[in-house]
Amino acid sequence: MTFLPRKKSFLTFIFFVSLFAFAKAQSSQTTVNQDPLINELISLKAEMSVEGELNDRYKIQIYSGNLTRANSQLKTYLNKVGTWKSTIKFQTPNYKVWIGNFRSRLEADRALMKIKKVFPSAFIFKP
Repeated sequence: MTFLPRKKSFLTFIFFVSLFAFAKAQSSQTTVNQDPLINELISLKAEMSVEGELNDRYKIQIYSGNLTRANSQLKTYLNKVGTWKSTIKFQTPNYKVWIGNFRSRLEADRALMKIKKVFPSAFIFKP
């Protein structure tokens, strides 16, 4: 009589093994339709991140006015201080001389102390 329950459990085991052996997994293929401009945007964003244009950075402005005076102020900065990167930006109707690209307010304050010795009207801002 013990032979019958063993046979039943053995047959049940064989049934489930054969069931899993012939089961097929789902296979799918995903197609992504991507606009070709996305790669251009990704590379542009990476370039802007490297240049610091997307980040919250502090800058110091030493002058705002006409172009000839902005150029002379920039030359004065380069001759007397010249430690940080400097640029002239045009924002209607003035040309502005911007210094640095500081990550923290503390770093900008330290630079401002040195710059104020030559340019007393300089100030810190976030563009």
